[in-house]
Amino acid sequence: MPYRRLPNTDAARLRAMRTAKEKYDTLGAGNVPYNNRVIYDISAIIPQFERAISDLRMQQNVQAGKNKKYQNTVRIARMYISHFIQVLNLSCLRNEIKPEKKLLYKLLPDNYSVPDLSTETLILEWGKNIIDGENERVSNGGAAIYNPTIAKVRVNYEIFKDAYQLKKVSQKNSDRALDMIKKLRRQVDALILDLWNQIEEKYKDLGMDAMQEEAKKYGVVYYLRRKEKQALQGGYIDTDDDVIIP
Repeated sequence: MPYRRLPNTDAARLRAMRTAKEKYDTLGAGNVPYNNRVIYDISAIIPQFERAISDLRMQQNVQAGKNKKYQNTVRIARMYISHFIQVLNLSCLRNEIKPEKKLLYKLLPDNYSVPDLSTETLILEWGKNIIDGENERVSNGGAAIYNPTIAKVRVNYEIFKDAYQLKKVSQKNSDRALDMIKKLRRQVDALILDLWNQIEEKYKDLGMDAMQEEAKKYGVVYYLRRKEKQALQGGYIDTDDDVIIP
């Protein structure tokens, strides 16, 4: 038995609403199986929904386009911070810098491993720690560390920090766009449900087969399960293994 299912993609939602509106515009108010109110609401929400979809796609494209460049920025910042700490540790082992000076960098004097830099938050934390620590040690008469210098570390750290902040803003924009889409989807689904209920109500006295044939003219979509072999002829397979009845 064919069953009706509401659209589950944004493209299908738009198609359902556009079909109903086009029929209304072509046939006129008195010749379609749904009332003026639902078409008025559909006409108002279509451009909002299209704009929200476009905004979300744009934000996602921006994030995707910048991701490779951003990851390279993260990699370079992590490398400079790690190399600086390694050079600091070697300087302490050679007694060029007293091990207790490592406390200025928030490093333990007797720990010669590089701290965890696996996340962006840790890179931000340790980058600040070593920049502040080196500045304080040098300002008190200590010899500056070279290869890399703290100036080189700071430049790459600031580039990463700026990129990180831009990423957070971009993520917020993307989340905001997605929230708007979700809100509009609920409204759109309610409108399509109302629309399709009105259509089926109008033709219910024709019997199931005739009703569905008429309803399909106005964009209502019916499915059969794959197991129902008799429906395969003339149908095509949808993404969730149901058969759309043309």
